[in-house]
Amino acid sequence: MTAPHRVLYLSFGTPELYRMIRDAARPGFELLTLDAENEAERLDKLARSDAVIVANTRFTAERIQAARQLKFVHHQGVGYQDTIDCAALAETGLPLAITPGGTSVGVAEHTVLLILAVLKRLPFADAELRQGRFHINALRHVSYELAGKTVGLIGLGRIGRAVAARLKPFGVRLTYHDMDAAPAEVEADLGITRLPFPELLAGADIVSIHTPLTAETRGLIDAAALARMKPGAFIVNTARGGIIDEGALIEALREGRLAGAGLDVFETEPMPATHPLYALPNVVLTPHISAGTRDAFTTKMRFIFENLEAFFAGRPVQNLITHAGMAAGSPRP
Repeated sequence: MTAPHRVLYLSFGTPELYRMIRDAARPGFELLTLDAENEAERLDKLARSDAVIVANTRFTAERIQAARQLKFVHHQGVGYQDTIDCAALAETGLPLAITPGGTSVGVAEHTVLLILAVLKRLPFADAELRQGRFHINALRHVSYELAGKTVGLIGLGRIGRAVAARLKPFGVRLTYHDMDAAPAEVEADLGITRLPFPELLAGADIVSIHTPLTAETRGLIDAAALARMKPGAFIVNTARGGIIDEGALIEALREGRLAGAGLDVFETEPMPATHPLYALPNVVLTPHISAGTRDAFTTKMRFIFENLEAFFAGRPVQNLITHAGMAAGSPRP
């Protein structure tokens, strides 16, 4: 009997999370998981794995080097650029696949949630009410409706389009900036207009970020970009924290130049307990959970194991990353 292919889930998770992965695993695979957040255990199990699933824990050069019998790398999501040492992986020739499915709906819904929550100061109102303070009138001057606002999307890929589709029924004006223009029929269907970056910033009541973190987008929303935004605007980020200069954002929020921010991602994760964003009442914070639903995770794991099954059976694999040398070499023997 052929030995099962060992697949390591690189991040430390809960028993419930591991159970969901095992439920999705196909016959012929053995799931390896971590008993603790322990690097020695991680490196030991990497050395015995045929495939690895990378989520929020970085697949560093040291970890790649330790994975001596590894044959395939599968990213749980799509934002591999900041979780995988691509140069080190390219040197091995190991193939890398990503998992677009299961991401768009959760992130799009979470984006709408953050927009509505920051417009209505929801976390502040909830926390105050739980302390017996009933602010029936105190928030009227800082609460807003979504209807009639202009929402500018930075990036109109799968997630950006899903966000636009969900925002359209709210009666907003939709604009976007992307290096590549969407097809005319997509723009018409979504009712969205492409604008240059400075023009989008200047005209939007709400700016929402939906672009990957790359060398070009790191720090894209810096002090200069924030200064271009209209006074009293809001910003929402469910993409990657490094796209926004947090120091500049905090200053703009403290000074009142921006009315608020809804953030699911941060420059440093997890955030330190002393982070100044915690003290701002006009900010809604969530811990990088926009795609972290049971529905999305189940979809992702089923796809990953179907893809792994195809790879080890010699069949075509979906969503391979082939640029910048990725998956271009010969797999390790």
